[in-house]
Amino acid sequence: MLKYDNILIAVDGSREAEWAFHKAIDIAKRNNSKLSIINVIDTRSFASVEAYDRTISQRANDFAQKLLDGYEALALERGVEEVDKIIDYGSPKSIIPKKAVKKTGADLIACGATGLNTVERFIIGSVSEAIVRHAPCDVLVVRTETLPDDFEPVVATEEFMNENK
Repeated sequence: MLKYDNILIAVDGSREAEWAFHKAIDIAKRNNSKLSIINVIDTRSFASVEAYDRTISQRANDFAQKLLDGYEALALERGVEEVDKIIDYGSPKSIIPKKAVKKTGADLIACGATGLNTVERFIIGSVSEAIVRHAPCDVLVVRTETLPDDFEPVVATEEFMNENK
């Protein structure tokens, strides 16, 4: 029987990422797997923005920490026994399929098909596409078309997102 021992779930605060997170929880519970939750802070745009706002990197880190804390609490509440949180810095397209997989020993990466940065997706391709191309393990890309109309995020709510801008 195929069993996943270490599942890596990439989250960015979008509804789509949270929908993928819920699916990752179900897989982790069925397989009694460790669940590693990662948020990669994309530092490529910081240089130009930090010239005007020196607090941007600290705010991004605070947002990531609160987001991961919320997801960790939800996973533990739903019955996942082992949860790890990872905040990393750089390009999510290279960090997730290479560095994070090595660090966690992931044998499955789960991610949403789309996320918060839709402009970048049109210009240079999506993070999920890069993960599929470069990951050394199985990848579950959760399609947004399957997101039910009545799905309400628990962690990445509108209030949470507005509060952490």
